[in-house]
Amino acid sequence: MVGLIDLVQTLTTPHPLDRYLELVSPALTARELRAEVTHVSRAVPGSVTLTLRTSRRWRGHKAGQYIQIGVLIDGVRHVRCYSPIDPEGGSDRFLQITVKAHPGGLVSNYLHDHAEPGMVVNLEPASGVFALPEQRPAKVLLISGGSGITPVLSMLRTLDDEAYTGEVTFLHYARQPEMIPHRAELAAIANRRPNFRVEYRFPVEPGTVVNGETSTGSGFFDYDELERVAPWFADAQTFVCGPPPLMNAVKNIFEAEGLADRVHSEEFTLTTVPVDPSEATGTVTFSGSDVAAENNGSSLLEQAESAGLTPEYGCRMGICFSCTATKVSGCTRNLRTGELDADPDKQIQICVNAPVGDVDIAL
Repeated sequence: MVGLIDLVQTLTTPHPLDRYLELVSPALTARELRAEVTHVSRAVPGSVTLTLRTSRRWRGHKAGQYIQIGVLIDGVRHVRCYSPIDPEGGSDRFLQITVKAHPGGLVSNYLHDHAEPGMVVNLEPASGVFALPEQRPAKVLLISGGSGITPVLSMLRTLDDEAYTGEVTFLHYARQPEMIPHRAELAAIANRRPNFRVEYRFPVEPGTVVNGETSTGSGFFDYDELERVAPWFADAQTFVCGPPPLMNAVKNIFEAEGLADRVHSEEFTLTTVPVDPSEATGTVTFSGSDVAAENNGSSLLEQAESAGLTPEYGCRMGICFSCTATKVSGCTRNLRTGELDADPDKQIQICVNAPVGDVDIAL
């Protein structure tokens, strides 16, 4: 089959085969992975749930993994990472994502406001190490906050589908009850699985007026909360996804208990190799915009923004490749690995690379 596609591809040169196929149907491709939106739900304020029908090349996902979705906005494709909420092991080609519209979020707000059946998006195969292990743990604790609910919801739905018999606690943090997506399904799972426990918390900041009284703060994650919802946590595997303060609180408690190896997290944040600004030298030239600035040691994306430029970006952590640009000359340091690269005329990700001395970027 691959050989036949290669032959047809040669015959359709100079245009790729997929360019002809998409004239028949935008979702029809031979090589690219795409999906068509078949259903849109805006039942939860500030969020949208999309049902996607994938092309035949879709190979599914593990519970907790994420996918990259490419969305065309004003003629430019923007890529973002979202976690499917479906249980793993599904045999069909449908999957669902729930997208929270973040303030200033280009793609999330576009999908929230404009997604409709018939829209076609690009996909990349599922990836990420945040996933249920193939050998299911004897006990599972799932903790999420805000939009971090999506990967752990996939885990919960997977355990439900498998009629998992171990202990499960699902603890979710939200601002308000009506902002929790898929509450009806969560309630149904808890009702049919007596070994599944679903809990919600709605943190209140100190000084907030509640029912006419000023609160001293409540509802945040701490050791007492952990003991209340999962007194067996030391024997469980814990999976957490949410805002950094929540994940840090969970990690700190488990580390203090000597259980750091039992907590797993999904963090769409960048862990970088520290750079001392005093050691930064040289000038960064953005030759495509006739702009230059003194190197301050931060990422090329941050330096471009500080110089008044607005380059495209997505995840800001080196996953989505939205911010790729050509390094015309100079040496850069990969902020994740510390590796140096001095090759000219090379495509690099400006969110995870910093200049070392004089660098010219075609932005």
